[in-house]
Amino acid sequence: MLRPDYPIRTERLLLRPFADPDLDDLHALTGDPEVVRYLYWDVHTLEETRAALTRRMGQDALTEEGQWLVLALDLDGTVIGQVVLKWASAEHRQGELGFVLNPAYHGKGYAREAAEAMLGLAFDGLGLHRVFGACDTRNEGSWRLLARLGMRREAHFVEDEIFKGSFGDQYIYAILDREWRSLQSTSST
Repeated sequence: MLRPDYPIRTERLLLRPFADPDLDDLHALTGDPEVVRYLYWDVHTLEETRAALTRRMGQDALTEEGQWLVLALDLDGTVIGQVVLKWASAEHRQGELGFVLNPAYHGKGYAREAAEAMLGLAFDGLGLHRVFGACDTRNEGSWRLLARLGMRREAHFVEDEIFKGSFGDQYIYAILDREWRSLQSTSST
């Protein structure tokens, strides 16, 4: 079980549960065709974003397998994205990492900062053994970030699912708890 103390502070961000005032910032993500291009949802109307916000507000802890922890990336009071951790398997101690960032904030290290904090929660808070991330092979920014986090590319699935009307490919990246701890000890020395 994982019920973090909020907010989680990184160097520049607060990671926290979503709240009602985040509607406009969240809609800047869910309503942007470029943002949702590689995600499993289409561009949202404001009402669809409102429903999505309500769901996200209830995803602030992991109490059982299959749940998602969904946190807002708060930069000085503005939500610039989200970072997620799915408790994929209790038996096998597996999790899945994901992130979405407003394009206006790309290239500044915010997604990496949030993803590193989420990996810390996964390994230190939930006691996971392995965390993986999946992304469309065309989403170069995402797979490059997964690699910068120290995750290794474990698979390239070719036309493994129908995605937005046509078959798509995806990469799977992963990192083990001992690999994560080794990276953390090297970066702190």
